[in-house]
Parts: sequence; C-alpha cells; structure tokens
Amino acid sequence: MPKLLLVEDNELNRDMLVRRLTRAGYTVVIALDGEEGVSVARAEVPDLILMDMSLPVMNGWDATRHLKKLPETSKIPVIALTAHAMPSDREQALAAGCDDYDTKPVDFARLTAKIKALL
Repeated sequence: MPKLLLVEDNELNRDMLVRRLTRAGYTVVIALDGEEGVSVARAEVPDLILMDMSLPVMNGWDATRHLKKLPETSKIPVIALTAHAMPSDREQALAAGCDDYDTKPVDFARLTAKIKALL
C-alpha cells in the first residue's frame, strides 16, 4: 500500500480525505501544519505528499521548498491542495517545488488520478 502524507489543518477536509484515501487503498499519515509536515515527511518518508498551502506555523509553499532541499525528501512527489484557484496560484505552487496542483473543494476522482500518475 502506498503511504501518503496529508498536511492539512482543516479537520473536516482532513477527516474526509483520510477516510476516502484509506478506502482507496492508501496508508495515510497526517500533519497539521507545515513544520510538522516537514518533520513527519523526514520520519515517515511517504511515497507522496498532499500539501495544503494555507497552513499555520509554516505555510505549504515554504514547507515544500524545505522538503525539496533535503536529500531524504527531495524526490517525494508533492501535490499542492488549495482553495486558491487562480492561474498564478498554480504557478506559485509549481515554483515552490510542487509536482502537481489541485483545488478545493477536492474532486476525489481527479485527485486520485493525479496521485496514481505521480506514484
């Protein structure tokens, strides 16, 4: 089972995604902010990271930049998850090192297609 790290501070989004991803056959570990996301990614070395961009403590852009600089996490694909849906938001996420981008509310079929493509 592929292991995913979900970095999400919103409890409702987090619970929904964990349930649906688990049912889809993934093991899911969670982090509640960007700083914890970096720490959990280093400890767990997931196969893929779903990164909310608007996070407390350290935002998703900074957390992704940090992860992409570390040798042990630099190759882990990161999908940005954000309610910001402007073209510039996508460009900003990709510039920070995200491998793909998806908007909230999450279209689960579209998200799982992106996860499968990156795994």
